[in-house]
Amino acid sequence: MFVREIMNKNIVAIDSNEPIKNACNIYKEKKIGSLIITDKDDVVGIVTERDIIERTICLGKDTSTTPIKEIMSKDVKTVDVDDRINYAVEILKKNHIKRLPVTEKGDLVGILTVTDIAYERPNIRKFIKPGEE
Repeated sequence: MFVREIMNKNIVAIDSNEPIKNACNIYKEKKIGSLIITDKDDVVGIVTERDIIERTICLGKDTSTTPIKEIMSKDVKTVDVDDRINYAVEILKKNHIKRLPVTEKGDLVGILTVTDIAYERPNIRKFIKPGEE
């Protein structure tokens, strides 16, 4: 099975210079778990709800003036639409992450999450060793 078969094509992205408050409003409106951060259409980061809590609220940052790029995770791992799901699972496990932006010829075309994989491949637990969950 390939990434393109189960990825979510409804990507929600925000420019890296937008204030964190705008990201929060997008979360509220779209009811999503992560935002892809872009700079001139290039993927430069990812932000989750947890990032907003830990890197903004807990640190007392002003959500109206602090740009999202200050709290994003920068070392973004990606997969290609033609990569196999097993390869994506290995990237997720190795990096202890739950989401992978999906690219095709360098362009962002989707996102693949642990939930997407678990829904499509309920037997995926056999790929995860005890203690790596």
